[in-house]
Amino acid sequence: MQLREIMTKNVETTRPDATLFEAAKIMQREDVGSVPVCDGAKVQGMLTDRDIAIRAVAEGRDPFTTLVRDVMTSEVVYGTEKQDVQEAAELMEREQIRRLIILDDDKNLVGIVSLGDIATQADSRKLSGEALEAISQPGSPSAIGASAR
Repeated sequence: MQLREIMTKNVETTRPDATLFEAAKIMQREDVGSVPVCDGAKVQGMLTDRDIAIRAVAEGRDPFTTLVRDVMTSEVVYGTEKQDVQEAAELMEREQIRRLIILDDDKNLVGIVSLGDIATQADSRKLSGEALEAISQPGSPSAIGASAR
């Protein structure tokens, strides 16, 4: 099964020059903990609620003036829409991430896949459980809030 079959399409994004307040409102409205940061369809990074808490709030930054680009994770892990679900789960396990940005052949954002998306596939429950166990281990190699590369 390919990622295009299980990914969430029409993903809400934010701009690198948006304020943290604006990005947090998107997260609130969409009921999500992360938002891809894009310039058009090109991914520039990922902003997570953890990025906001650790890199902004804990440092006393003003959410009305701090820009997304100042706290986002700019190195992102990504998959492709033609990638196999098992391969993506292994990538998520290796990188210890819970969400994977999905790009097309031109490197444009086309979706996002979460561990939950993988878990809802009948053939993938064991796979998602193994990935979740590995992701939940302390000592993640990923940067704070890194959700995709």
